[in-house]
Amino acid sequence: MAAQCVTKVELTISCTNLLDKDVGSKSDPLCVLLQNISGQQWYEVDRTERVKNSLNPKFTKKFLIDYYFELVQKLKFGIFDIDNKTFDLNDDDFLGEFECTLGQIVSSRTLTKPLVLKNGRPAGRGSITITAEEVKDNRVVVLEVEARKLDNKDFFGKSDPYLEFHKQTGDGNWVMVHRTEVIKNNLNPVWRPFKISLNSLCYSDMDKSIKVECYDYDSDGSHDLIGSFQTTMSKLKEASRSSPVEFECINEKKRQKKKNYKNSGIVSIKHCEIIVECTFLDYIMGGCQLNFTVGIDFTGSNGDPRSPDSLHYLSPNGVNEYLTAIWSVGLVIQDYDTDKMFPAFGFGAQIPPSFQVSHEFPLNFNPSNPFCNGVQGIVDAYRACLPQVRLYGPTNFSPIINHVARFAAAATQQQTASQYFILLIITDGVITDLDQTRTAIVNASKLPMSIIIVGVGGADFDAMEFLDGDDGVLRSSSGEPAVRDIVQFVPFRKFQNSPKEALAQCVLAEVPQQVVNYFSTYKLQPPKNPAAK
Repeated sequence: MAAQCVTKVELTISCTNLLDKDVGSKSDPLCVLLQNISGQQWYEVDRTERVKNSLNPKFTKKFLIDYYFELVQKLKFGIFDIDNKTFDLNDDDFLGEFECTLGQIVSSRTLTKPLVLKNGRPAGRGSITITAEEVKDNRVVVLEVEARKLDNKDFFGKSDPYLEFHKQTGDGNWVMVHRTEVIKNNLNPVWRPFKISLNSLCYSDMDKSIKVECYDYDSDGSHDLIGSFQTTMSKLKEASRSSPVEFECINEKKRQKKKNYKNSGIVSIKHCEIIVECTFLDYIMGGCQLNFTVGIDFTGSNGDPRSPDSLHYLSPNGVNEYLTAIWSVGLVIQDYDTDKMFPAFGFGAQIPPSFQVSHEFPLNFNPSNPFCNGVQGIVDAYRACLPQVRLYGPTNFSPIINHVARFAAAATQQQTASQYFILLIITDGVITDLDQTRTAIVNASKLPMSIIIVGVGGADFDAMEFLDGDDGVLRSSSGEPAVRDIVQFVPFRKFQNSPKEALAQCVLAEVPQQVVNYFSTYKLQPPKNPAAK
C-alpha cells in the first residue's frame, strides 16, 4: 500500500563552530540533505546556498520534505566547504555530518547535535541545529446558516431546502466544496453548524468569490434551484448572532420572467468564525509523548517454542513473526517517546515460580518496573522470558487492554494533550474473552489510546476483523457504542513477502488521525502549543 503523506515539513539549518579549512579566510559552508530509502543507498534531496566566510552559518534556504508518520525516514545532513564552482561535492572539504530520522527532528521540534567526521569522531566543536516547521494552513471556518421565506417548489407540502457552497478555480469554473443536510418541508430552515477548511472554501483568500446555491431536494435527483448569491469570506466574517449577515437568494430565470420579482427568500449567516485546528505534528512538536506498550500471546496454540513449527520458535538468526512485528512497529514509535522505556507484557502462560496462569505478566517478571530499554530491550526480555514460561491459555485480551487504559485514564487528569498510548498486541488466534474485550475497547475509545493487533500464524482471524470497527461501530456486550474507532488489525501473513517497513506502514497509518480525533474531541491543546505562535 502507498503511504499517505501526512504533511510537508520545512527544515531550517544552522551550524556553529565549524572546522576552518580555508587559509587566510574562513570556510564557505553549504549543507546537503541526503535521504536513505533502504539499505546503504543515500540519495541527495537538496542543498542550501553557500554562506561565505562563516564558521557559524545560518542557511536561508529551507529543505521541504514529505513527512510520513508510519515510516522511519533516515536523513543525513552533510556540511562542506565550497571553494570551486563544480556541483560535485567530492572535490570540496568535508566539515562534518549528522544522521538522524525525521521523526526525531519533529518530536524535538529543534534539534542541536554535534557534527561527526566519516570515521565517527567529532568534527572539532562543530554542531548543527535543525528546526522543523509544518507547512500548512490549518484554519477552519465554522458556519451557522438559516433561511426564511424561501420559495415553495412543491405542490404537496413545502420545499425541502439544502445549500451548496462553491469556490471558483483559476480558470473560472465553480467547484462544490460543501453541501448541507436537507431540511424537510420547511421554508424557514435552520441548518446544523458545520466546519470546512478555509483552503477548501476559498483557497484561504478572504476576497475570493464564494457562490451559495439553495435547492429544493427531490428524491428522483431533479433538485430545483430556489436561488443563489455570491459573497466573500471577508463579508461572511462580519456575521454575528446579534447582527447576522443576510443575502437575498436570487433566481435569475424567475427575475427575468417576473416584473415585480424581489427575491426567492433570505439566507442569513448567523455565525462565522475562523478557528485554528491542531494537526498531528502540532501535538508532537508541542510536546505530546507517544507511549508504546507491547502485549505478547503465550498461549498453548502457538506450539512448543523448542519446535521449529512453533510461532515462538527462534530461527537460527534469532527471529520469528513476534519479533519481526515488535521491531517493525517499535522502530517507528520509539522516535516519539523521549525516555524510550517501554512496558512489555505477556498473557496466557503459566509463570514462575508457582506457575499460575497470568494474563498480564511483565516480560522481565518485575511488576513494579515492567519497562524495557528501547525496542532492543523488549526483544531481549522476550528472548529471556521464553524458556521460563509454560504456554497455556485461554487467549484473554481484556486484562492487558484494561492495564494500559488505567495509565491512559490517569493521563487525562493533566488537561493537556501531553500523552497518547499505543498498545501493540501480537496474537496467534481466536479471542476467548470476546465480550470483555469488546467492553474494554469501548471504554478505551474514550481515552487517549489506540490498539494495534497483529495476527501471526495461519489461524482464522474473523473475530479480530470484527474488533476493527472499519465496517461499522463496535459495541460493548451491553450495547454501548465505541465513541471512535481505535483498533487496527492486520494478519502478519499479508506481509510475509513484503519489505520489512510494510507492516508498520499498514498498522500505523491511521494513528495520526486517531490522535487528532481524540485531542480535538476533548478540546485539549498541546503542552507547548506551536499553533499559537
